[in-house]
Amino acid sequence: MKKKLDKILIIDDSEADVFIMKRIINKAEVTNNIITAFGAQEALEYLSQKIEGCYPKPNIVLLDINMPNMSGWEFLDEYEKLDKEMKAGEIICMITTSKDPSERDRAKRFNIVDDFTHKPLTKEKLMEIIEENFPQYV
Repeated sequence: MKKKLDKILIIDDSEADVFIMKRIINKAEVTNNIITAFGAQEALEYLSQKIEGCYPKPNIVLLDINMPNMSGWEFLDEYEKLDKEMKAGEIICMITTSKDPSERDRAKRFNIVDDFTHKPLTKEKLMEIIEENFPQYV
C-alpha cells in the first residue's frame, strides 16, 4: 500500500466477529486506527461527536445487519439523516452471515451502501474494497 487509511469503523454486536475483523485488518496493515462500536446507536453517537474540532469520518464502515436494539437497516435510515459534514468520505460495506439474497437487493436501495459481503471478512475482500474505493492507497 502507498499509504494507510486514516480509520476503519466496525459496527457489530458480536465480540467474536469484531475480533476476527480486527485481526484481518491488522494483518493487512491498511490502517493504524480501528474503531469498534458494539451497536448501531453507539456508532451514530461516535460519528456525531467532534474530536479535536473534527468529526471522525472513518474511511470505511463495516456494518453488521442483524443487531439487537437497532439493526443495520435502522442505522442506515438514521445515518442518512446525519449532517453531510459528519459522513463525507466514508465507504459503507454491509457485512452479514445471512444468505438471504433479498438483503443484498435491499442494500442496493440505499445510495450510501457501497458494498455488501458475507462474514467472515477476509483479507482478500478487504483489499478488494480498498482497491475499488481508494485506489490511491494501493
